[in-house]
Amino acid sequence: MAERPLIAITPGDPAGIGPEVAVKALRRADLRREARLFLLGDPACTEAALRLTGSPLIPRAIRRPAGAHGEAGAAETLAVAEGGGPFLAGERSAAAGAASHAWVEAAARLALAGEVDAIVTAPINKESWRLAGSADTGHQEVFQRLSGADHVATMLVSGALRCVHLSTHKTLAEACAFVTRANVLRAIRLTDAEFRRWGFAEPRIAVAALNPHAGDGGLIGGEELTEIGPAVADARADGIAVTGPVPADSVFPQAIAGRHDAVLAMYHDQGHIAIKVHGFEESVSVNLGLPFVRASVDHGTAFDIAGRGVADETSMVEAIRTAIRLARREGLAGAG
Repeated sequence: MAERPLIAITPGDPAGIGPEVAVKALRRADLRREARLFLLGDPACTEAALRLTGSPLIPRAIRRPAGAHGEAGAAETLAVAEGGGPFLAGERSAAAGAASHAWVEAAARLALAGEVDAIVTAPINKESWRLAGSADTGHQEVFQRLSGADHVATMLVSGALRCVHLSTHKTLAEACAFVTRANVLRAIRLTDAEFRRWGFAEPRIAVAALNPHAGDGGLIGGEELTEIGPAVADARADGIAVTGPVPADSVFPQAIAGRHDAVLAMYHDQGHIAIKVHGFEESVSVNLGLPFVRASVDHGTAFDIAGRGVADETSMVEAIRTAIRLARREGLAGAG
């Protein structure tokens, strides 16, 4: 791989803040020194975002990823699905959904072909995807479908706190039913394998309990005894450094203090709330289980402020930094 990894950035829904935070991040000289960055989308959308933000960057069209040089002063865009706009800021639409979906698929195909070293994604709008007729509910579903990956998990990262999610977009009842010995063990094994690939010699994984007080010996739910605990024992037998189930009100402070490299959360909000309270602006999302590196901002399209030029690009900057480290196999921040 090149000394400066080649990273494709998808701008997300063109009616949201994605294009804005993407071009703001492109102004960062420190990122441009570390990687060759280019946008994958509609050059007209890039130009509109540059005007909105008053950016000094000059728009430049490229014909293929290898044509991205990351040169100072330019915002390079590889055109995909042009001409769908203009897009109205803050408005859901089939046109915006079709464009953002096409950009995500194109990025995945480039990564699978080895033409880029990593993907960084800005937020899409699920309702716009539905209006466009897409059966995919989000980025992860696109990437898993196109790559044929057997199992993909979402991890949120903010500083030293790293939360892998057993399940994400399930109802609470469905998420609780998903807490089985087999599912928990599979997630532990995936976390261990990916962290080793990212530079952790022996990842320390903590598994969060599902019930209050880790079930209090079965007095407040039995999943810890029948599903989570046995899965942890199975993983230990595999030689994985894993502990749990640990009460959820204890495991996250322990991880922040450095006792664990990753926490396996049992459902969406258990992990998301911990991450966003700990460091909302700096948090990013990473996929485990894909055959390529994908990092993402950890916020939505923010239609309420779209088109105003006031969006904060911190999460996008952190997502790009994370993608650079993972593409270089340098591990995550604070890797042990």
